[in-house]
Amino acid sequence: MKLDQIQIHTTDAKVDLHISDPVQHIEQPRAQQHIEQPAATLEIHSEAAKLFVDSSQAYRDLGLLTPKESSEQYAQKGKQKVMEGIARRASEGDQMMNISKNSGNAIQQIAASKAIPSPPQMAITWKPSVGAVKIHYQAGSLDINIQQHKPKIDVQLGKVVHDYTPGDITGDLVQRPSVETTVIKAK
Repeated sequence: MKLDQIQIHTTDAKVDLHISDPVQHIEQPRAQQHIEQPAATLEIHSEAAKLFVDSSQAYRDLGLLTPKESSEQYAQKGKQKVMEGIARRASEGDQMMNISKNSGNAIQQIAASKAIPSPPQMAITWKPSVGAVKIHYQAGSLDINIQQHKPKIDVQLGKVVHDYTPGDITGDLVQRPSVETTVIKAK
């Protein structure tokens, strides 16, 4: 036995779409920046140190005298030698005057004292003497003053420019959908 057949015929819908893309534009202008750095102020005040060295005593110890000191020293030594000479001659005169009391050899004693000089005195001396050079130091001073100046920074930001156009879709139905059925009888 044969059965009837159903034949189905479909037609799809056809749509015509018109699509416009969205448009976006973003722009960021550069920031404007101005920086200024004022110079720092530096002030330095100083007072020089002083060193005083007095070596006049050391020079005197070595026999190096100023003309005035030399004249005074030689005058003093000359006066002392004159006084020693006067005392020696007075002593010799006294010995000669008392020649009868001194067993008559006063002339021999005077001659012997002049013929044989006394030995020089030997001693160790430091030239110049310790502490002859006097040193005095006066410290100086140093004052440093720094004034800093902060930088001046000015920034102006550029605003963002944003332009957006949204996209759009429009559609037209070009062909309607349909379904057709046909029955084919069996023979």
